[in-house]
Amino acid sequence: MVVRLAIVSDVGLGYTGLMMRNLQAVIIGMAVFAAGCAPPVVPESLAPQIDQALTFNQMVESPDTYRGKVVVLGGEILKAKALKGGTQLEILQLPLDSDQEPVTDRMESKGRFLALQKEFLDPATIAEGTRVTVIGEVTGSTVDKMDEADYRFPTLDVKHLHRWDAKRAEQRSAPGPWWNVFGGVGFGGGATRSGGGISIGF
Repeated sequence: MVVRLAIVSDVGLGYTGLMMRNLQAVIIGMAVFAAGCAPPVVPESLAPQIDQALTFNQMVESPDTYRGKVVVLGGEILKAKALKGGTQLEILQLPLDSDQEPVTDRMESKGRFLALQKEFLDPATIAEGTRVTVIGEVTGSTVDKMDEADYRFPTLDVKHLHRWDAKRAEQRSAPGPWWNVFGGVGFGGGATRSGGGISIGF
């Protein structure tokens, strides 16, 4: 979501200036409310169960060793397949940032994993390229095909699946910082107005 906050300095605006300031306060309040209503990436009920020390590399090297451990992994959906026991997601692992959001650079991936969503999830609702953060319980590994080669996938049972907005990824992958400053000066009605603002993406 991108919120644009405008800061206006008015000379001789009177009633109009007060209205602008009130409007700014409403916009800021709505932005804070919207951020507060967003579902958490990691639900509070699951946070104490997560093994923060367990890395994806460790899982790849010895997945059976960590059966029953709960981890947080991020990545990009490559394929979704309906099974009798739920929906299997093939995910390209991507490191997580401080917000538990997967990075967008595929070159940072350390491999792939399979996550089983036991509640039915129509594969058509999970588009290829969707970035997700998965909280899951390690169940070991399975050997499956990756193109023509056999590949050993670490496997998880999904406890919580968080999908990230595609537009957010586009903003973050754009060159340079994804915030913007704007400004200008206007004359009219006997008043001089100068203004500026910041577009903030979060």
